[in-house]
Amino acid sequence: MAKRKKKKGHGGKTIAVNKVARHEFFIGDTFEAGMVLEGWEVKSLREGRVQLKESYVYIKNGEAWVANIHISPLPTASTHIKPEPLRIRKLLLHADEISRLIGATERKGYTLVALSIYWKNNRVKLEVALAKGKKLHDKRASDKDRTWNRDKQRILKSGM
Repeated sequence: MAKRKKKKGHGGKTIAVNKVARHEFFIGDTFEAGMVLEGWEVKSLREGRVQLKESYVYIKNGEAWVANIHISPLPTASTHIKPEPLRIRKLLLHADEISRLIGATERKGYTLVALSIYWKNNRVKLEVALAKGKKLHDKRASDKDRTWNRDKQRILKSGM
């Protein structure tokens, strides 16, 4: 019996990606978490009005929370609610995943970073990663590798 290949990516339609996180951190294990959202937030996400740039995940009382995800309210939002764009939102993870995250952040010095938001089966999912911070020389090395790979592809494409 043949082994199944692992899927790459999440398989859903991406809403937003945190590009800064890949520059600032070495990305380790990734987890898929659901988010507890309000109705106006879902409507704004359908319009793509979200920013993950300064977002982070933390664990408090055995529950995972995400902060600084900026979801801009639509101008047509209902008048009887007061939308908060930077509201702290609860993440839905299994207990064993949360215990794993607690162990990695407390003992091994990892940070929890939000990488991307996407749709999966009409539900909003957040990709959370265990990450280690990069030093300045690491950032320079990764930039150098990125530009070299880009130049290499350009050279190969031109057929020199």
